[in-house]
Amino acid sequence: MPLVFWYQTWFGRELTDEDLRRYLQDEQHPRRIQHALSQISDRIARGGGSVTGWYPQVLAAARNSRPEIRSTAAWVMGQDNTSQMFHETLLKLLSDPEPAVRRNAALSLIRFGDSRGRPELLDILRPRSIRAPVDGVVSFNTPEGEAVVAGIAVGSIAGSQGEPVPLRAPFSGRLESLAVKDGSHVKRGDEVLFVRADSPEIWEALRGLYFIGIESDLEQIDQYRGELPDMDARIRQQAALTAQAIRNRAGRSPIP
Repeated sequence: MPLVFWYQTWFGRELTDEDLRRYLQDEQHPRRIQHALSQISDRIARGGGSVTGWYPQVLAAARNSRPEIRSTAAWVMGQDNTSQMFHETLLKLLSDPEPAVRRNAALSLIRFGDSRGRPELLDILRPRSIRAPVDGVVSFNTPEGEAVVAGIAVGSIAGSQGEPVPLRAPFSGRLESLAVKDGSHVKRGDEVLFVRADSPEIWEALRGLYFIGIESDLEQIDQYRGELPDMDARIRQQAALTAQAIRNRAGRSPIP
């Protein structure tokens, strides 16, 4: 089963074994580590037993302090669904604090025939709330419907002491809606805004649920068939295909 990950990037030239060793140890340049991991993924896809010699480095990358490296490692581990070490590590990454890591782990687990990442895929389909980290007055700098990038400050809260505390997007997507008005006073833990994942990630989640979704997921999936505005045709088509696959497995009638 081919599984195309939404964030794939061309990292450049083919690396030699010596390059791989150097790049994997270059903690000052995380893109080099990602480049090396991408090359290992390519070698897995081409086959050949020698690539397994790089598996300890992939497992080490899954423990790296940088979330972008852990996320890339999760992607790589999905390329060999015969590795028990990879399977066990992916299950641990479902508890990672970073959404991007959890989501790639959930997608990779499908290659192992493991549906335990299903809740994470469903979470991609729901808007994520951002809550106030402190008491104070909220100020927004991003309008509703605007695209956001993971980690970017979409607003801030000015507390009674110190510098304003930024409100950061947990992942790339768009600002779905504001839960309070600009200038409102909020309490710590209050919902202040909602962010929805971007289209490529939603598409990947729908593709994953095509294989492991169950009947109770249909309410979340069906909204992408036409209820939500600004969804492109590819999303609507995949939502329909995924819903039909789930209905077929459950023995239900086709989508009207």
